[in-house]
Amino acid sequence: MGFFSKFKEGLSKTRDSFMDKVEAVFTRRKIDEEFFEELEEQLIMADVGVQTATILIEQLRVEVKKRKLTDAAELKPVLQEKLAEMMGADMSALTMNPDGLTVVLIVGVNGVGKTTTIGKLAHKYKSEGKKVILAAGDTFRAGAIEQLDIWGQRVGVDVIKHQAGSDPAAVVFDGVQAAKARKADLLIVDTAGRLHNKTNLMDELNKIYRVVKREIPDAPHEVLLVLDATTGQNALQQAKIFGEATGVTGLVLTKLDGTAKGGIVVAIRQQMQIPVKFVGLGEKMDDLQEFDPEAFVEALFSA
Repeated sequence: MGFFSKFKEGLSKTRDSFMDKVEAVFTRRKIDEEFFEELEEQLIMADVGVQTATILIEQLRVEVKKRKLTDAAELKPVLQEKLAEMMGADMSALTMNPDGLTVVLIVGVNGVGKTTTIGKLAHKYKSEGKKVILAAGDTFRAGAIEQLDIWGQRVGVDVIKHQAGSDPAAVVFDGVQAAKARKADLLIVDTAGRLHNKTNLMDELNKIYRVVKREIPDAPHEVLLVLDATTGQNALQQAKIFGEATGVTGLVLTKLDGTAKGGIVVAIRQQMQIPVKFVGLGEKMDDLQEFDPEAFVEALFSA
């Protein structure tokens, strides 16, 4: 299946819900105040968010005056154009270290699909010919180490692990040493989504950060925050909390195929100014796709 087809299929729930409602606003209407109010409401319903919806409506008002438009149907391609501009045109693959080992930290709350994302990333880069090692840095959640181990076996990559409850920073240290010794191209580090004790989660993440930096000065090369797209505005809140505390460089939105509110991608992109690097568009191993903003907007609007 082609790149665009995957986007189209994965976004079918969002497209059906979003475009059906938006179509209804655009059909057989003249452009008036009621039209703008209805359109804004539908954008908010699709989880584009109040702030983003307001900006889009303002931009459309400007274009209506500039292009002297009267029929609402003429405004639909303009909305598509504005959404595409808002998303930016950056194709966002991982930033790779040109001088050896690339270290990627994966952060996010429990239940968003962190471990599955790591497995799919390992599969993607291994199939591109890179030597990948995983570090099981989430030592607090029951079953997290085993889960990562299963993914490692499935993909055919080494997993560096300690016992449950051990110091995550020590696991990561061993992960870096093993990756260097085995001449790996990519070390992907799982981290805790919450802790069972009173220790601050962000303190733990910062400790991991420092260990990595001490061993490889320009690492981590990416800190990817995994968010569950089906949680909508809650995902945006998580992005703000983690974004401020851990120096997130990119976002991974999982379960985008499972929600009718894919507009959250637009909200996060517009409000966070952090690129969406990957999106999960299904259950299969190769359903984690590099995010293409243009394909995303086009898939939303295509019949």
